[in-house]
Order: sequence, then structure tokens, then C-alpha cells
Amino acid sequence: MLKKIIKKIHRYYLNQDIKKEKKYQELKNENFFNNGQIPWSEGYYEHKIESITKFINDDSVLKSFKNRTVPDNYGFRLDERIVEYPWIFANIQKDKTIFLDAGSTFNFDYLLSNELIENKEKYIYTFYPEGKNYNEKKISYVYGDLRELPFKNDFFEEIVCQSTIEHIDMDNSIYGYDLKSTLDVVTNKSYEYLKVIDELLRVLKTNGQLLLTFPYGKFENHGFFQQFDNEMVKKIIEKMDRLGEYELTFFKYLSEGWVIAAQEDCNDSESFNPHTQIGKKDDFAAHSRAICCVKFIKTK
Repeated sequence: MLKKIIKKIHRYYLNQDIKKEKKYQELKNENFFNNGQIPWSEGYYEHKIESITKFINDDSVLKSFKNRTVPDNYGFRLDERIVEYPWIFANIQKDKTIFLDAGSTFNFDYLLSNELIENKEKYIYTFYPEGKNYNEKKISYVYGDLRELPFKNDFFEEIVCQSTIEHIDMDNSIYGYDLKSTLDVVTNKSYEYLKVIDELLRVLKTNGQLLLTFPYGKFENHGFFQQFDNEMVKKIIEKMDRLGEYELTFFKYLSEGWVIAAQEDCNDSESFNPHTQIGKKDDFAAHSRAICCVKFIKTK
């Protein structure tokens, strides 16, 4: 009897905490809209997560992305994650696959709980352990450098590498990693990311799929990431072209939202670095102004 009473009391206070947290999040979300939807202001993160969750679970939105269209005024004043995640979910295989998240951009409950991800045999590969893990979801966490993957050849049926290769050989201390760039001059390009491409292609099975995204436009080195230009993309495509088939999709940020664009319309895009304020304009871009998404199928 006493145990039942204790459980009932515990459940009551737990529900109260949940209600308080929900109310707090709603208030932050309301403040974000009342204050003009300024990127990175109070409530921005909550609104972004709410929007991503909504869209990756909306079949009509995923169908639009699959057909290379996006709704009008889509992702207004939100960063590139609002197009990257739906593009990835629109292209993820529905079957159970051996799945690698190369870079740990899927290590969130609202993503891992999606039905397209739940049934996969999941591996998350990143440099250091993170604050949260979801072992109960049967995820294999593996740690190390993406340039030297510890997996055998032709192991994964599906790989996602989302906004990760632009950080290779950069100053990743912003993420708490003791990883300094080997570049002496920040205006130089690093081609270390090509080693990651080699490794991802090596561990991908024949007929397997790689979904790759990164910021695109003018070459820029922001210290903790570099923005890829056409020359850098060509080097990726040269490697892929020898082993299979690829398709490029470009998303561009406009003041009214994100659109699908031709590559040439993205070539001069500049990123906004919210940490340094470099690249800030009056369009309220939250980060990248163009994203390249590559879908690759290994056939050899």
C-alpha cells in the first residue's frame, strides 16, 4: 500500500515537472515570434527543433523534397538543418539497413524515434562521447577519426554524413574537442575531407547509399568550418564517379525562406558565422546561405 502511495506521489510530481517544462518551452516559442523571429534569439532553438520534427514526420513535405520542391516560405529564418534533415529523411531507405551516422548528427531522440530510423541497425561514429546516448535504442557508439574508420570494407548499406566534412582538419575546440587545425593560414583550403570521402566509400556496400551534405558557395574558412566551392565539390565527385552514380541537389537561403536552386545560382553564396558575426546581412540568414546535398549509390 505504501509503495503504491509513493509511486502515485512520484508520478504526480513528475507530471507537474513535465507540465512546467512544456509551459516554459511554449513561452520561449511565443517570445521568439513576438520578437520578430530573430535567428539565435530566445526560443529559436525550440522553434527549429519543433519545425524539424514536424516536417520529417509529414509525408507531404518529404514527398516534396523527394520531387525536388519545397513549400512556399519554407524554413523562414531557420538555419540549414531545416532543409538537410527533410532531404535526408526523404531519401532514406524504408527497409531495415545497416546504417552509419558519420558525424553524430542523428544523436537526438526526436530523430532516432522516427519510424524510418527506428528499425535500422544503427551505428553512430564521432570523435568523443557526447553528453547523451540512447543505448536503449540499440545504437552502437564508436569513437575516432572519420579519416580512419575501424570498419571493414563494404559493411554499411546506408551512410549519412550531414554537415560534418566541412569540420575536418578545422579548429574543433568550439565543440569541446582538443583538435586544432593544421592550417597555418585560415584563408587556405584543407583537402583532408577527401580522406573521409575515401573511407565512407570504402565501408559502403555495393548498391549501398551515401547521403552527404555540406555548406556551399564561395570558399570561406571560418576557423571551425570551411565552406566548399565548386572546385572542392568536383574533387568529391571525381571519387564518386569511379564507383557509382550520384545526384546533386542545391538549396539556397532567401529572405523569405529556403528554395531549391541551380548550382550556378549558389556559387557566390556566403555563410553567416554566428560566433564571429562575419557574413551578417539584412536577410536574417542563421548560418549557411546554400547547401549541397549529394546522393550517391555505389555500383562497383
